[in-house]
Amino acid sequence: MMAAKQTPHGGKLVDLMVKDEAEKKKIASSCHFEHQLTDRQLCDVELIINGGLSPLNGFMNEETYKKVVDDMRLPSGLLFGLPIVFDTNRDDFVPGKKVLLKQGDRDIAVFTIEDRFKPDKVHECKQCYGVTTLEHPGVLMVSTERGAFYCGGSLQGLNLPVREFPCRTPAEVRTDLPDDKDVVAFQCRNPVHRAHYELFTRALDAPEVGPEGVVLVHPTCGPTQADDIPGTVRYKTYVRLAEETKNPRIRWDYLPYSMHMAGPREAIQHMMIRKNFGCTHFIIGRDMAGSKSSITGDDFYGPYDAQDFAKKHGPELGVTPVPSLNLVYTQEKGYVTAEQAKEEGLETLKLSGTKFRKMLRSGEDIPEWFAFKSVVEVLREDVLASPK
Repeated sequence: MMAAKQTPHGGKLVDLMVKDEAEKKKIASSCHFEHQLTDRQLCDVELIINGGLSPLNGFMNEETYKKVVDDMRLPSGLLFGLPIVFDTNRDDFVPGKKVLLKQGDRDIAVFTIEDRFKPDKVHECKQCYGVTTLEHPGVLMVSTERGAFYCGGSLQGLNLPVREFPCRTPAEVRTDLPDDKDVVAFQCRNPVHRAHYELFTRALDAPEVGPEGVVLVHPTCGPTQADDIPGTVRYKTYVRLAEETKNPRIRWDYLPYSMHMAGPREAIQHMMIRKNFGCTHFIIGRDMAGSKSSITGDDFYGPYDAQDFAKKHGPELGVTPVPSLNLVYTQEKGYVTAEQAKEEGLETLKLSGTKFRKMLRSGEDIPEWFAFKSVVEVLREDVLASPK
């Protein structure tokens, strides 16, 4: 099944799915108890069992967790951006127990617990996010959402989660990618507006990308910042836009990933995951996976921190970073780089996210240079459907 020219992280694409139905029932019946997965846990479990987090075959034990937190590496020495952990407050999650992980009534996986430990969350946050303040959404998540204990152990996949949007496995995505051309991944957690579209289509002409390359637009549709547009709504905008543009060099797929807003470290995580999905290149935008203080509004990371970090580690990872162009819209020439606009004295037009949301709610016309009509229609439907 595995096409695409890119080699999976660690050399082999992990597949932990049990295929035989009788075997699934046997494995599920051997469990000691059940556990309902949170949305974030569900994303992690799915990406482990389908190979998106290759070479992992389960949740990290204490040794692996500490190595990734401190050195950004697995014990084998392989690069890995952020720790993948199973958190709990339950007393019965102890080594030796088999847990049937559920999504409602659906059996998702069997988790065989191998160790249980109490993490130093302050140290984890300092290493992974660069800060320990609760003003950072990732720190807030680790501190207030996650349980007090982490458990490591292996997984056996029984069924993929049921979602309102399709999340194909790495093996499935790879079958539709060329095995002799570059594949440029574009990560986003927001609706795609005109500037985004210009950015990732122009990336195909970047000097780092070979001829006839394609773009894989691969939005994350799992939990993210509290004020972000819900994944199900974003998915509808992507479907509508794919139908409208019908660009043969653009592929659309969706990633069940839980955002951490960890800036540079998360950029590495995104690159690594997209490597498993078959991508050779990755677009690194300004302040990628960045976040602002919930109190002061100040950025936690510099605009180019993630780009510089990705350039440093890209060669070892085997994924080529493609720095995103800083595009602006001009009255005279449409979208050009900010440098060109300044050099030629062009008149630039701007529309802030805050202003856009206000116009959306009030029913004002959104300029087409800023957003696709199809995307605006979907977002307006969501605004009208939302409780006042």
